[in-house]
Amino acid sequence: MNNLCKYGTHRVISPVGALPQTAEKINNEMICQDNEILVDVDTLNIDSASFTQIKSVCNSDTEKMKEMIENIVNNKGKMQNPVTGSGGMFLGRIKEVGKNLKVKVKPGDKIASLVSLSLTPLKIEKILSIDLTKDQVNIIGQAILFETGIYAQIPNDLPSDIVLSALDVAGAAAQVEKLVKKNDTVLILGAGGKSGLLCAYQAKKSAGKNGKVIAVIHSDRSRHDLEKLGACDHIIVGDATKPMEIYHKVKEVAPDMVDVTINVVNVPNTEMTSILPTKSKGTIYFFSMATSFTKAALGAEGIASEALMIIGNGYTKDHAEFTLNLLRESKELYEIFQERYGSVK
Repeated sequence: MNNLCKYGTHRVISPVGALPQTAEKINNEMICQDNEILVDVDTLNIDSASFTQIKSVCNSDTEKMKEMIENIVNNKGKMQNPVTGSGGMFLGRIKEVGKNLKVKVKPGDKIASLVSLSLTPLKIEKILSIDLTKDQVNIIGQAILFETGIYAQIPNDLPSDIVLSALDVAGAAAQVEKLVKKNDTVLILGAGGKSGLLCAYQAKKSAGKNGKVIAVIHSDRSRHDLEKLGACDHIIVGDATKPMEIYHKVKEVAPDMVDVTINVVNVPNTEMTSILPTKSKGTIYFFSMATSFTKAALGAEGIASEALMIIGNGYTKDHAEFTLNLLRESKELYEIFQERYGSVK
């Protein structure tokens, strides 16, 4: 490969001139270039919206899911769901570091990628298993990290499977810390998932004892975990794809509407459910990759809302350590993640 680029454009096959994330196909030849890191991959943590879509299409048949995932990677050179456009991240050990890179890691170090699989050159030799409850795919394979690709070394004090699950959504809670102010009323759609739990904990921490956190979950299945976490003032069970239903339920507990809404739902058509209960000058954070920003923008315009709507960028400075520290400081949060995502059940 010629003209090595720190953003990885030297691996783009089509269309010419695109960056790896928007490219239709990238070169996944596992030869480490001078400005790359080659990693032996153990586990893929598929983005929740992507995993949900694949699982739904395949009727939770893991053999069909394996075939679908392999076809995506073979066709695109990366794990980018053609329907959701999203990817996920991986866990693995560094095999080789390009000679032009000055980095602290070395071969043998265990890392979790903090850039999306939707831009990461990936080759799967074999899919060993799929965990339907964790959104994780255990593989024999390799991946390439570009010069600008960020990653986190797996710490010694936390189990790697729990770290992987938390880091997959590390940007969410770190952004909540910036967005939620003292005494705010906060609505979290999809509060029962891993990003929802982290966001709920941080939202209550930021809003304080006089603030209010309202959780919306799809079923009672995750109520126990939220109650154990102790971060939510109200828990609402409802369908986030039905905006008026949720709007009326939220109004019952927050008549003046909410200051901040965090959307971490993994299904489409929840844009107006986020906008309707939010104050006209409030803030909405769309962390869900199932979000249609066209629907959000035009929907807000349609109800004369000038709420600030923020795209859920998965990166914010020091977000990995920030999120892992939440697990370290909250016994309840750690125990929930251990129960859900740990190896020992």
